[in-house]
Amino acid sequence: MEKQIIYNSNLHFEHEIWRRELFFWQDELIIFNNRLSELVTRWTKKEILKQLDHFQNEFILHGGVIEDLLEEMQIHEARMADQDLLSHDAMDTTMVKKHMEFRKKMEIQEEIYTGLKREFFRFLTKHL
Repeated sequence: MEKQIIYNSNLHFEHEIWRRELFFWQDELIIFNNRLSELVTRWTKKEILKQLDHFQNEFILHGGVIEDLLEEMQIHEARMADQDLLSHDAMDTTMVKKHMEFRKKMEIQEEIYTGLKREFFRFLTKHL
């Protein structure tokens, strides 16, 4: 069986897609937090304020996760750049394994974030 060669350029491309997605999420979180600020001034019911607080906490947590993912990706990119300097266009097994682990993290985080957005939109629909 022939070994599959995984090139830095392919992994870099995937990183760029992820980076843009993470930046988009950051922009969305700014918009969502602005919306929360508007809602806090409209509602005085403790139940609603409690839910708004929940969303604010979730948005803060997710913002931290985004920062962590961006940092981890930057470290991986630096390692890939080091390989490029050594004229190694193909990734070694360890680097590919790390990339696959990161891909899984992105997939999980995408599911979590999508669920959070869905929950927030349902809340907005119900209370606006």
